[in-house]
Amino acid sequence: MAQPLVKKDDDRDDEAEYSPFLGIEKGAVLQEARVFNDPQLDARRCSQVITKLLYLLNQGESFTKVEATEVFFSVTKLFQSRDLGLRRMVYLIIKELSPSADEVIIVTSSLMKDMNSKTDMYRANAIRVLCRITDGTLLTQIERYLKQAIVDKNPVVASAALVSGIHLLQTNPEIVKRWSNEVQEAVQSRAALVQFHALALLHQIRQNDRLAVSKLVTSLTRGNVRSPLAQCLLIRYTSQVIRESGNNTQSGDRPFYDYLESCLRHKSEMVIFEAAKAITELNGVTSRELTPAITVLQLFLSSSKPVLRFAAVRTLNKVAMTHPMAVTNCNIDMESLISDQNRSIATLAITTLLKTGNESSVDRLMKQITNFMSDIADEFKIVVVEAIRSLCLKFPLKYRSLMNFLSNILREEGGFDFKKAIVDSIVILIRDIPDAKESGLLHLCEFIEDCEFTYLSTQILHFLGVEGPKTSDPSKYIRYIYNRVHLENATVRASAVSTLAKFGAAVDELKPRIFVLLRRCLFDNDDEVRDRATLYLSTLGGDGSVVETDKDVKDFLFGSFDIPLVNLETSLKNYEPSDEAFDINSVAKDVKSLPLAEKKAQGKKPTGLGAPSSAPPSTADAYERLLLSIPEFANFGKLFKSSAPVELTEAETEYAVNVVKHIFDRHVVFQYNCTNTIPEQLLEDVIVIVDASEAEEFSEVFAKPLRSLPYDSPGQTFVAFEKSEGLAPAGKFSNILKFIVKEVDPTTGEADDDGVEDEYQLEDLEVVAADYILKVGVSNFRNAWESLDPDSERVDEYGLGPRESLAEAVNTVINLLGLQPCEGTEVVPPNSRSHSCLLSGVFIGNVKVLVRLSFGLDGPKDIAMKLSVRSEDDAVSDFIHEIVASG
Repeated sequence: MAQPLVKKDDDRDDEAEYSPFLGIEKGAVLQEARVFNDPQLDARRCSQVITKLLYLLNQGESFTKVEATEVFFSVTKLFQSRDLGLRRMVYLIIKELSPSADEVIIVTSSLMKDMNSKTDMYRANAIRVLCRITDGTLLTQIERYLKQAIVDKNPVVASAALVSGIHLLQTNPEIVKRWSNEVQEAVQSRAALVQFHALALLHQIRQNDRLAVSKLVTSLTRGNVRSPLAQCLLIRYTSQVIRESGNNTQSGDRPFYDYLESCLRHKSEMVIFEAAKAITELNGVTSRELTPAITVLQLFLSSSKPVLRFAAVRTLNKVAMTHPMAVTNCNIDMESLISDQNRSIATLAITTLLKTGNESSVDRLMKQITNFMSDIADEFKIVVVEAIRSLCLKFPLKYRSLMNFLSNILREEGGFDFKKAIVDSIVILIRDIPDAKESGLLHLCEFIEDCEFTYLSTQILHFLGVEGPKTSDPSKYIRYIYNRVHLENATVRASAVSTLAKFGAAVDELKPRIFVLLRRCLFDNDDEVRDRATLYLSTLGGDGSVVETDKDVKDFLFGSFDIPLVNLETSLKNYEPSDEAFDINSVAKDVKSLPLAEKKAQGKKPTGLGAPSSAPPSTADAYERLLLSIPEFANFGKLFKSSAPVELTEAETEYAVNVVKHIFDRHVVFQYNCTNTIPEQLLEDVIVIVDASEAEEFSEVFAKPLRSLPYDSPGQTFVAFEKSEGLAPAGKFSNILKFIVKEVDPTTGEADDDGVEDEYQLEDLEVVAADYILKVGVSNFRNAWESLDPDSERVDEYGLGPRESLAEAVNTVINLLGLQPCEGTEVVPPNSRSHSCLLSGVFIGNVKVLVRLSFGLDGPKDIAMKLSVRSEDDAVSDFIHEIVASG
């Protein structure tokens, strides 16, 4: 289509967005398609019309059955043209239209004729189209031709046949597996692409036979694989065999390691990098094995190609996490990359250097990073800040330069997460490096003078109240704190009042000055500020004289509040005003049982099968209140999800135990709900011993026992684990209930003084991927789907194997993913051969996830599934596919 004329002096900014397909309408293009029926075909005109049709199809335009049939039959008439370009367009449009079985037969003879043509271009394209539109019956008829094509002398034809075989393996594996001899012959081809495609197909044919794959790798590593692409594939298959063969042999030699090392001397850069990457990712790799790989990666760091520099520095960055000493030889080369034009390369270089640098290079690194920080995004800055914090803890004598760097970037522009990362780093350095305390506190004081984030201001003020009075000159911080009373919002002002009170309580010499400032706060326009000032003036002693503060007052100001807020709230509601003052010591410090854990019928607990898959809002709120009332869990952040109770004991046993999994951002808390069903026993010091040997990504951080468990009175014991930094780690936990048994006198109800230690084996517990997904529905799935970035979409197809029914397959996948079915699509109509299901939810970290599932029968009982995922995070989209692939 001709481009519109534009004057020479016109503004041509919009020209880049001009599309030759602008304003194309389906109706008009279908009218143009009548040119296919002309007696005298215009090849150029026909190609233009097919191009428009392909554009409409690829833009998602749907053709009705009648329209698609008309276009298809019109296109078949173009086979009479001898124009090479037009014939290639005909092949494309037939593939895209995907004709039905009764229509395919119309073009089959033409395509089979082209498949045996003397024109290689016809043959290759005809093979691709036939294999795309054919079914199993026709495939058996053309199988002989496809076998011949695989070993054809023309590499284009051979590659077309091999790629078609890779696609057909998903639908007709039995037929493709019969081509092994021809494919094996093609692996020896001199053509690079043919060898690459042949190796890929041969591996797919044998992938379920570990011994066959091992033999394939053994034979090819001894042979001569010429194609660099095939060599890269072979390296990946070799790595897979090494992983599956386990650890090093008794002699210490790793099988196939010599082959990987020999690939480091290959003439192709992609093969060298693939081999180096494979070596660095070996399980339990030693420094000796790493050395040759690190050497070639070091050479890539000085390459003129940005892609090689990026690949090398990213790989070294990963190696530095586990083997920092092995990477130190590359430090000089990486320092030159700090000024690289590609910011991704520069960021990776800096973070790697910070992990591997020595004490003498710290100052030089800081100077280079300072110029670099203003040019990168906040997420990269956070990575740099965390690396600097680790470096400072590694070399505490360098705290001055590192602390100055952190304080300088703290004053620069940046978002909340970036500023919080810096503040957290400074706080950690102050706590872990005593010499850094005073300078660090002053940096924080200067920051709150111009801090726009209330959360950070209150966090810093609280920290100042704890650490400031312990310094040599506490008075220098008072000015910064009192400024907050005049210049900030009510939340920060209230926090500043509390901080001033802490200085007054801890430093007796400052008490008169603190009293003057607190009295001024009595006239604040916010009641919280006034109430705090009044409370602290009364608590510290109203006259403001220089006397030592009572221990009780210091405990009140600096001690931890060990009374559950739920219990305090209940006690205050039940308190009736009288002459006797409310006594806080009367409030129970034990966690009360949840309403949902009140006794069930004869001590029976709701089973996990009958319980809903996610807790209703009232239950979730109750769980959250319960967990927040336990001081050790208070800093775990907001509760993301609580699972349904999972039974760990059989019905009618002497002890009934079920567990609720509470998921936080970085922690998992197991709440074991226990019931003693034996009237003559009292259980004390009840706790669950959890063995996490099969859950390596979890480490136990806290366990809260249950002091007493009388008959038929539910109680809870808790065990908390910290998760690794993976996306959603899973694991299996074994559980043993341990307790002290005391006999109870049936007549008096009193328990014996002496007890006996006992234990009871419980069922195993698993944390699975679905535990990190919250079921959240959407009212309009289509709008929600289109509102998410199409670039985040991940699509793949899976074979689910034999299933009893389509409905069983749908329910299995829904339960595996833990997502909420939308618009009633979880119901499969009877006798359906295909079904579509829409799912939605929220992944941990509040990442919205939407899933489209398409199921279809693939044989008598085999079921195939197409999975499309969109989310607010590409990594989450990939993870959903990983769940299905591993499930």
